[in-house]
Amino acid sequence: MARRYYQLPNLTSLNVFDACARHGSLTAAAGELGVTLGAVSRQVKALETELNCVLFTRRPRGVELTAQGRDLFQVLANGFQQIGKVCQELRSRGQRRDVTVAATTAFASLWLMPRLGDFWRRHRDINLNHAISDNPDDPGFAAADIRLRYGDGRWRGECAVELFGDRIYPVCGIEFAQRHALTEAAQLLELPLLRLDSLDPAWIGWGAWFAQWGCDFSQARFRRFNNYVVALQAAEENQGVALGWHSQVEGLIERGKLVRLGDLEIDAPGGYYLTWDENRELSPAAVNLRDWLLQAGAAATPNPSAAVSPGR
Repeated sequence: MARRYYQLPNLTSLNVFDACARHGSLTAAAGELGVTLGAVSRQVKALETELNCVLFTRRPRGVELTAQGRDLFQVLANGFQQIGKVCQELRSRGQRRDVTVAATTAFASLWLMPRLGDFWRRHRDINLNHAISDNPDDPGFAAADIRLRYGDGRWRGECAVELFGDRIYPVCGIEFAQRHALTEAAQLLELPLLRLDSLDPAWIGWGAWFAQWGCDFSQARFRRFNNYVVALQAAEENQGVALGWHSQVEGLIERGKLVRLGDLEIDAPGGYYLTWDENRELSPAAVNLRDWLLQAGAAATPNPSAAVSPGR
């Protein structure tokens, strides 16, 4: 007899056992499966013989699981439920109209949300779900159909298309800018700086920014945040200077909530990418979202500025 890879009993017997255990009746199981009562009894007997244990205690009004039967049914039922869930997902993937898009808190609130109205108007039949997390290892982030992320474009197991690059410059509130002029990067060392402690090592902070200008920032004064949106709120309230990523602060500057402090800026070393699993085919709804995001990204590419960059 050939050895089965997973060392499982006959799958038909397992299916019959599951039906009997759920109904507590061989007769009801036969009705569900569309077979005779004799066929069900033979499958149960064959399974008990192969496992060398009794799975059911026969009662006048049905059957009752033994201790061994309960152990098997618990594992089997969980396994069948998971298999059924995945199979249903595969059946409906081509027709489903639900799409989940993942992004960081800042990118979702400052770049994506102001643009999503256009997507809703074009695709009212698509249910769009959001997985918002600042942790790149968040399970919900990884499970999303489409991900918006910053980096170098190399993520194992993912297809990646660049949306745009970015520029980074100091920003603050209007009153703060009126009190402080900035012509050299070293002047920032005398000002309160709002620092983001990110879980994602791809994001650069004040240390990398000062390094571009050859400044020693060891004596700088920092207030630390673990949320970029909150850091920008502190800047808006004239509490210090934050690093502004142009794609995310552009709208705040246009609305007069933030201003650039000086003309100094650097190019972001990475870019924003749209990614999805390379081994999982996108549904038609997800393809619609991907294509729309690519169009929105092309339209939002930061324009070159006349600002001062390192080495200029």
